[in-house]
Amino acid sequence: MVYLDNSATTQPDPEVIRVMSDVMRDIYGNPSSLHGLGGKAERLLKQARETVARILGVSPQSLVFTSGGTEANNTAIKGVAYQHRGRGRHLITTQVEHAAVYEVCRQLEKWGWEVTYLPVDQQGRVRPEDVAAALQEDTVLVSVMHVNNEMGTVQPIPEIGRLLQDYPKVLFHVDAVQSIGKLEVRPREWGVDLMSFSGHKFHGPKGVGCLYVREGVTLSPLLVGGGQEGGFRSGTQNMPGIVGFTKAAVLAEQRRAEAVPRMYRWKQEMIEAVTDRLQDVRINGDTSEKGGAPHILSLSFPGLKSEVIVHALEEKGVAVSSKSACSSKGEEPSRVLKAMGLDDETAVGSIRISTGADNRDEDIQRGIEALTAVIPRLQHVMKGGS
Repeated sequence: MVYLDNSATTQPDPEVIRVMSDVMRDIYGNPSSLHGLGGKAERLLKQARETVARILGVSPQSLVFTSGGTEANNTAIKGVAYQHRGRGRHLITTQVEHAAVYEVCRQLEKWGWEVTYLPVDQQGRVRPEDVAAALQEDTVLVSVMHVNNEMGTVQPIPEIGRLLQDYPKVLFHVDAVQSIGKLEVRPREWGVDLMSFSGHKFHGPKGVGCLYVREGVTLSPLLVGGGQEGGFRSGTQNMPGIVGFTKAAVLAEQRRAEAVPRMYRWKQEMIEAVTDRLQDVRINGDTSEKGGAPHILSLSFPGLKSEVIVHALEEKGVAVSSKSACSSKGEEPSRVLKAMGLDDETAVGSIRISTGADNRDEDIQRGIEALTAVIPRLQHVMKGGS
């Protein structure tokens, strides 16, 4: 099977699996315990935190390990909302956020908060001036993702961070789950207060993530108990997962300079192939090297159903997805693509192709051959051909 669904999840790197196995076998103590085994685990936890901090250019004390990107997003958004509800109950986000942000905001609306969902342009990008215009006296948080998980468009995070410097009481959260290993990530330089990550998006394990919390930012914790992770996230730390997350992050950054040009090349090869060989195809999002992530390509085929395309490609030995994996089983057209201006028919016929470190040139060629064989056949059937 040619796996081209790396934005949904990635295969864990063999080195990640090895270090996780070593930790599970040899360093099984609780990092909060006072004996030697606990001390050994505590030192490993400290080392992992310092390593991730160096990659991100932040202080080790600013990192909170979580169970994944969803928990990191929930902790950031709800943590700010609860902590600062006496000062304000207004949040700002965009119409194209991942469900782990969008649905959190919807839930807070039900609980009495006001949320502004900013529109995006035809490439799926929010305008910094729209963020500024939406600010109110009672705004406590702005949450904008870095890389859109469905179409790959990169949001203007540094520009938004700069404008929010004039509003010191407004905190800035960024969902950067799709970023590590593909783009430079510098939360402190960008004026970001909170940033979320997930290990399984860059060949690490599932079930572990990280939240950057700028020093001085206060959050109301979702999980209370033993006070681990600086009090932001109680619960015994997942040591094998944290070490696997760290190893994957190190490998992703070491390989980024070589991997990114290759992924951009693959993306352009796929775009050229489908536009040359196929009819009635739309390329979604910003596909430029400056404005789009290298690993995500969104294609729409009006008149077709994304589920039908996905299954037809699977029969050819190629795995892709329809919109976000977290919502791909729904029958509704992607709200993200509709926010960009696509009509229902076009949005429903959309697929996402996403590459990763495990892919090779031959995978891309097999993907292209499968796609250019499957789509004309499906279009012929839909038009009543025999």
